[in-house]
Amino acid sequence: QVHLVESGGDSVRTGGSLRLSCVGSGFTRPYSSYSLAWFRKLPGKGRECVANLDRFGGSYYKASVKGRFSISRDNAANTLYLQMDNLNPEDTGIYYCAAGPGNGCITDYLGQGTQVTISS
Repeated sequence: QVHLVESGGDSVRTGGSLRLSCVGSGFTRPYSSYSLAWFRKLPGKGRECVANLDRFGGSYYKASVKGRFSISRDNAANTLYLQMDNLNPEDTGIYYCAAGPGNGCITDYLGQGTQVTISS
């Protein structure tokens, strides 16, 4: 059974940075063969895909985070990262990592989430 655990969420001031991590386990095929993504749920809104890194190295970023967020992976450590810079209060929410064998913002497997709070 695939298990994803996020960490790194915190409360920071506007303009600050955070690095989220997501360690995965229980995969039935090599971690490198999975597409990975970060989602977030903002207060009062639905879940949205923030960034995606597919198994071929292609990436996608939501327009509002492009240039501020960077998604990366360490296949040897089964770990996904999200570096978030120049944070603003509109980034406040619960951040989830996801994995799946397909492409795009897949949600076959989803973590429990980590809270990110940005104050002005």
